Amino acid sequence: MSRPVQMSLRDFLDLKARVAGQPTQQQLRDQPRPPKGRSKYGNRKVQEGDLTFDSKAEHRRWHQLLVLQRACEITELQRRVRYELIPATVGPDGKKRRPTAYVADFVYRTKDGKVVVEDVKGVVTPEFKLMLERHGIGILEVRS
Repeated sequence: MSRPVQMSLRDFLDLKARVAGQPTQQQLRDQPRPPKGRSKYGNRKVQEGDLTFDSKAEHRRWHQLLVLQRACEITELQRRVRYELIPATVGPDGKKRRPTAYVADFVYRTKDGKVVVEDVKGVVTPEFKLMLERHGIGILEVRS
């Protein structure tokens, strides 16, 4: 007469998966996560040479601004300019808090000397208000 085998629920599920030719729970846990299919706002990155753009709309706007720069309508065109909104701090509990920053898509100077900060987006974020409060800079939203 044979004795019944005692096994935990986890062992039973692993055995069942192996018999069915599927990965076990431990194998699934140890595998790296596959990349997500969509980004937060549904955009797709665009690669052009050594430049990477966060969206097709940002890529199109870059080329529009390059044309304006060649026509001498704007100068000092820059990409991904970082502005610190809230500096790094240490809380009363002794924990360090990272700084909060805003990264502008494009910054350039117009003919009349005005600095323009552009963001190619379909969504307004809270950082826009902080930029105005902290640096006195309004952000020009370019809708895609």
